[in-house]
Order: sequence, then structure tokens, then C-alpha cells
Amino acid sequence: MIPLPSDGSVSIAGRSPRLDVEAVEAVVTLPTFKRPEQVLETLASLQAQRTGRRFAVIVMENEAEAREGAKAVLPLFERGEIPGMVIIAHERGNCSAYNAGWQTAILHFPNFRHLLVIDDDEIADPQWLERMCRSAEMLGADIVGGPQVPVFADPSHARWAEHPVFAPPYRETGRVPALYSSGNLLVGRDVLTAMGPPFLDLKFNFMGGGDSDFLSRSAQRGFVLGWCAEAEVREIVPARRVEADWIRARSLRNGVISTLVEKKKRAGTPMAGAKVFAKSLALLAASPLRGMVRLARTGSPAIAIYPIHVALGRVMAEFGYANEQYRQPEKN
Repeated sequence: MIPLPSDGSVSIAGRSPRLDVEAVEAVVTLPTFKRPEQVLETLASLQAQRTGRRFAVIVMENEAEAREGAKAVLPLFERGEIPGMVIIAHERGNCSAYNAGWQTAILHFPNFRHLLVIDDDEIADPQWLERMCRSAEMLGADIVGGPQVPVFADPSHARWAEHPVFAPPYRETGRVPALYSSGNLLVGRDVLTAMGPPFLDLKFNFMGGGDSDFLSRSAQRGFVLGWCAEAEVREIVPARRVEADWIRARSLRNGVISTLVEKKKRAGTPMAGAKVFAKSLALLAASPLRGMVRLARTGSPAIAIYPIHVALGRVMAEFGYANEQYRQPEKN
């Protein structure tokens, strides 16, 4: 059994009455930070799930002082409208929040088979949970990802949907070689028990990429990855996120994460650092050509410049650059 941290970094704010923890087959973990209205919308989409599976929800409040999200959702749990728990992840950072929720699931729900992740700026399709679980079972996959379909606050921004920052990495359901995001994810209980806490590396707390690193390490351990194209969540994209500086910062950050994850993957092998750096330089050299190919295919300069920014981010990571976009969430 994986215990909750003994340092007080996680506490339980409330739970639904008469919660039959042993009957729960799936646990949905939902981190939240300063989005009380949006987390209520996410919960409403979970209440509307069409499935015969018994599932519970764990909301991880990551704003330990004002606790606006926890205050907004607690009445729903305490009235028994949603089965599950609300916890406080006192240590700031998205990795800390995920770790708190996943540890709580292992500790309090002894028989769940699937753990799912959805963010507080996302709305789940009514068949999301059922499709994710069914795909894991049909594909024989230990971890399954699904598409985060962007819904732009300004409809005129819909043209950005095909930009690599927003577009899903796969279009068809099946086994896949890699997954990159926890925004729409299913993780088997056996993966969590094998990987052990801390599941997500805390050095990614404010940069992002802890999920990508966890998924990479899980694949290295031999766990099978899958994709369910039909299990959509809709992600609300504020106007801020289509501004040029945000897109550029996210693209550079993706490159930084790519380098850091690959270094961890190659750790302990001969010349690991030199090989990663050489690959980054090769990608940087090839990026203008790759950009031109994308420009010819899409006609979008913003899409064309993406591989250049990613390659630059990979190289900049070698010199200590780290864009911690989550450090100031109001600007994210």
C-alpha cells in the first residue's frame, strides 16, 4: 500500500457520505487551481457520464490558502451528488497535485482498475470514461491517451486547431509508441504500483512535462501505450493562448522538455549527454527544411516555424534554459 505523505503535504477536505470504496472500479483525478467556475463545469460533465462502471472522483485543490475550487465543489461531494473526495495538495505545482491525487486513489480505493485524468479547463464527452476504459481493455494497453479538442474562447481563432501545440498527436484508435500529455489520460493501477511515488518528477512542477517524463519512463518499463480517438475532452482555450509570445514560449518549452525527458531516458548509457546534444543540433540544422515542408503543406507560417522553435528549445535546454510557464498561472 502506498501511504499519503506524512509531512502534511496532502490533507482531506471532505468526501461523499456512504462512499463504497471497495466497489469503485475507476477513479477520475481532477486537479484544480483558481478555476472554481470551470471545475464545476468539468464535474458536471463527469456527472453526465454514460457508463455502468462504478467510479469515484478525486478533486485535488492546489491552491492551499483561498481554496476557491475546493469550496465550490465540496457541497456536491458532501450531498452525495458526486462520489469521491476533495483533497488539498499543499505543495504548489502540477506534479505535486497529480502525485497527491494518485497516491490518494491507491490508498483509499483498493479495487480500482483504471485511474483517469482530466483537467479543470476540460469538458468530458458523455461516453469519455467508458470509451477510455474499453479501449484499455480491447487494446491490452496499460496507459491510454485521448484527444484534447480545443474550443477557442474567440471562434475566429479556430484556425489554430491544427497547430501542433493544440492538435492531437494521433488520429486513429490503436496502440501507439509514445504519449505526451496527462490532459486526457487513463493509467492502469498496475502501472502506478510498479512506478511508485513520486510518480511525476517534481522538477517539472512549474515547467510542465512531468507527465511526458512519466509516460516515457512507463514505456521504458514495458507498459503498453494506446490511443482512443473517440474519447474526447473539450479544452477551453482562452484568447491569451493564441498570442504569438505564448505559442512561441510553449513551443520552446516543448523542446526543453524533449531534451530533459530524453536525457533521463538515456541516463546510464555511454555518451548519453553528448548523443542527446548531437541529436538536438541535428534537429536544429534540419528544422528550416522541415518548416518549409510544413509551410508548403499547410500554408501557415505559425505551423511552419514550430519545428524551429522546438529545436531551439532542445538546444537551449543544454544551457539551463527552463520556461516555467506554470510559475505565473495568470499569464498561462
